[in-house]
Amino acid sequence: MTRTVSTPTQPAKQMLSEQVYAQLRNAIMRGEYAPSDALKPQDLARQHGVSLAVVREALVRLVGEGLAERLTNRGFAVPALSAHRWHQIGEARRTIEPVLLRMSIERGDVKWEGDVRAAHHRLARTPVFTPQDGEYYSEEWAEAHRVFHRTLLEGCGNPVLLETFDRLWVASELARRWSAHRNPERDGIDEHRRLEEAALARDPDTAADILTRHLTLTTAALAEQEG
Repeated sequence: MTRTVSTPTQPAKQMLSEQVYAQLRNAIMRGEYAPSDALKPQDLARQHGVSLAVVREALVRLVGEGLAERLTNRGFAVPALSAHRWHQIGEARRTIEPVLLRMSIERGDVKWEGDVRAAHHRLARTPVFTPQDGEYYSEEWAEAHRVFHRTLLEGCGNPVLLETFDRLWVASELARRWSAHRNPERDGIDEHRRLEEAALARDPDTAADILTRHLTLTTAALAEQEG
C-alpha cells in the first residue's frame, strides 16, 4: 500500500510563510539577532515547526527588505554592521528624500497638509525614551517617527518612489535599533518642528535643506558609533 504524504496547500503555505516572516522581522528589528548572525534555514524550520520551503520564502522576503543578506554558498545572515554601510544608506536617503519632499510640497493637497500636522502632533506627543527601553528609542516613538517622515513624502503621489523610501527607512531603522543612544546635544524635536513648518509653508528650498541636514546628522551619529 502506497503511503501518501500530505503537503500544505498553497494558501496554507503562504500563511505560514507570512507568520515566519513577521516573527523573524520583529526579532531582527528588536535586536535579538546581532549583526552578521547566520540565519540558518534548517534551524529556523525546526524552531518554527515549518518546512524549509516556508522558511526560505520568508528569508527571501527579508532580503528584499534589506533585513537579511543572501551569502554565496553560505545561506542567509543578518546584515553586517559598519560605518561604510550607514554612509551608503545615508547618501541614498539624502539623494532621494529631499526630492520627494519637494514633489510633495508641489503636489500635496489639503488632506496631505492635515495628515502632516496629525503625524507631527503624534510624534511630538510620543515619549522618545521610556524606562523599559533604557538607552534606546521607544517602539512607540520609532513608529511615530516613521509615520511622520513618510507622511511628509506621500504628497508626491508616486508609490514606486515611496517603496524606495520604505526600503531605505527599514535599513536605517535597523542601524538605529542597534546603535542609537541618547544624544543630549541634538534637538530632534526642534528639527522635526522646523521640517513640518517649512513643508506646510510650501517652502521647498528651506524644507529640503532642513531635511538634508536632519539626515546628515543622523547618518553621522550612527556611523560615528560604528567607526
